[in-house]
Amino acid sequence: MQNLNPDRLYLTTTLRIYKMTDTLFKKIIDREIPADIVYEDDNCLAFKDINPVAPTHILIIPKKQIEKVADAEIGDKELLGHLMLVAGNIARDLGVEDAFRLVVNNGSGAQQTVFHLHIHLIAGREFNWPPG
Repeated sequence: MQNLNPDRLYLTTTLRIYKMTDTLFKKIIDREIPADIVYEDDNCLAFKDINPVAPTHILIIPKKQIEKVADAEIGDKELLGHLMLVAGNIARDLGVEDAFRLVVNNGSGAQQTVFHLHIHLIAGREFNWPPG
């Protein structure tokens, strides 16, 4: 058996192993699955989380498929910065700019469940420190 990366989803058969590349988020980008979209531009998409942990819970995703932040490359620097600026703009638009949290989970050990980089924008509840 091949050594598999535990942070990737695989579909197995008896003879071959296929990496699943069409994540749930890719299907949302491609409009194959509906989502409550709050923002979109050429580089990213933001939509309401279907399992919110707070009254405001938005997911901000790049349209470029990057599995996790540790997989980002130097060429993604502008895109990553853009995602942060979009997060701030969305927070202002939603009126939560004075108290929100941004969360990025990296890998299954950090509870990342969809392997397409995403930022959680969470607001509207009390936050504790340290998180988690």
